[in-house]
This record gives sequence, C-alpha cells and structure tokens, in this order.
Amino acid sequence: MKKILFILFAIILLTIGILYYIDSQPPALNQPLIPEENEEELMEETEPIQDDQDEVEETAEEENSFSQRLSHVVKDTFGRIFQREVKIVAIGDSLTRGVGDTTNSGGYVGILERSLNQEEEIATFENFGIPGNRTDQLLIRLGQPEIIEALEEANIVLVTIGANDIMEVAKENITNLEIEDFIQEHSDYEERLEEILETLSDINSNADIYLLGIYNPFERYFQDIEELNQIVNTWNETGSSLANEMDNITFIPIIDLFAGNEDPIFADDNFHPNYAGYYLMAERVLDYISREEG
Repeated sequence: MKKILFILFAIILLTIGILYYIDSQPPALNQPLIPEENEEELMEETEPIQDDQDEVEETAEEENSFSQRLSHVVKDTFGRIFQREVKIVAIGDSLTRGVGDTTNSGGYVGILERSLNQEEEIATFENFGIPGNRTDQLLIRLGQPEIIEALEEANIVLVTIGANDIMEVAKENITNLEIEDFIQEHSDYEERLEEILETLSDINSNADIYLLGIYNPFERYFQDIEELNQIVNTWNETGSSLANEMDNITFIPIIDLFAGNEDPIFADDNFHPNYAGYYLMAERVLDYISREEG
C-alpha cells in the first residue's frame, strides 16, 4: 500500500513541476517590490471577489501590525550593530522568489522589506531567488559575478534551498519510488549544502547567514506515509547540524509553522505558501534576526 502511495506522491510532484514550468514566468532577479502606497490598489485589482478583498485587507492590516510590533526593536538593533543602512541578500529557490503569493508582494522577503522600511529606509534588499533551484544549481550560481558582488556587500544573507532536491529524487524514480532512494541521495545533498554554506561564508565571512528549513506540504494529503515526514526532518537536521558547525550561520526552522496547521496557508498549487504562509515565515525570520543581531 505504501508503495502505491509513494508512486502517487511522485506523480503529484511531477504534475506540479510540469504545471509550474508551463504557467510560471519568473520575474527579473532584481525586480523592485511594489511600493507600499500602491499595494492596496494592486491587491484590489488581483482579488476582484469581495470575500477575497476582505482577506487581502486583513492580511495587509496584519502586516502593518507586524511592522509596528517589531520595527522599533529591529531598527534599534540594526542601528546599534551596523551604524548604517543594512544590505540584505536573499538567495535560493521559489520560497525566496515568493511563488504562491498571489498579491505579488514578494513573499516573505517582500514582507520583511516593507516591515523594516515602513517608517524609514534602513535596509536594502536584493532577491536572487529562482523557482525550481536545487543545491547543485545554486552552487553554480554562487560563481556568478553579479551574485558574488552582492554577497560581498551584504550584512545579512537569507537562504532557502533543499525542497527541490527532494522533488528531484521523486521525479527520477517516479515508477519505482522507495525511501531508499532518498537515503542514497541524502549524503550527496549534505555535501552540496555544506559546500554552499562554506562558499557563502568564504565570500563574506562578516555577513550573518540564515538558512531556512523546509516543510512537508503533503502532510495533510499523505498522512499514511510517515516516511515523508522522516525525509523532511532528515533534510532539516542536516541543515541545522551544518549551520551549528559554522560561526556566522544560523538555521531557522519553519516546519512547525506548516505542520498540522489547518489554516489556509498554501497557494492553489497546494505546494507553495500563500501570503498568509509567507507572513508566518517573515515573522519567524525577523524573530531570529532580532535575537541574533541583538
């Protein structure tokens, strides 16, 4: 029975990948985020149904409340530590790009930018998120001059990576998927992730690097496959362990934000977070930044 469920899981992953490849048009890497004063107008245009408009307005109010609660703490911290405008570089996969946020607000990175800069601009952001990126692809990108230059100037680096490595295993073994396939891939994944973190640290040993964990979006649909949670937990334990071995790298867990959460925090693809899901991620990231930098 579990073999059938594993195959079904792999088919769903492949379907999501195909649909995403057909439908998505990734924006330019350095596309500016929406100005805050135009945000409400854009949300109204993209959410024509009144119920959806109310939901967007509610999330916008939550974001303003979030900013008010944390901005003073974070601004005081940044002002004390850096004594100048902070540069934050976000790099990684679709979670960095904000795929699934139908308000086109930039996902968790966009929420962070608006929250930190609500009253005055204290931080600049560069977003190098590419949907579908795996660890092997990110390693190659870390050799690009544009990315190296941005990382060299960064005070804080935010990284999301790893979920697509899991998807790749499923796609490559779709007709005969076994947990052993993930176990065999894990050691290679660990080596690549370690090289990524070491490369980031070598490029800028003074930057504070934050590696976000991954979550299991299929938990509610495949509760009978306990191995899926084991796989995600193993990937997260690897990230946490590697981060703990390096002085300037901090692991930020996010699996608890999504596991068992019955609220509508996923996009229509049931894989990526929606605005509400990214909001939870932004809260978690700012909490860690304010603690670490303080």
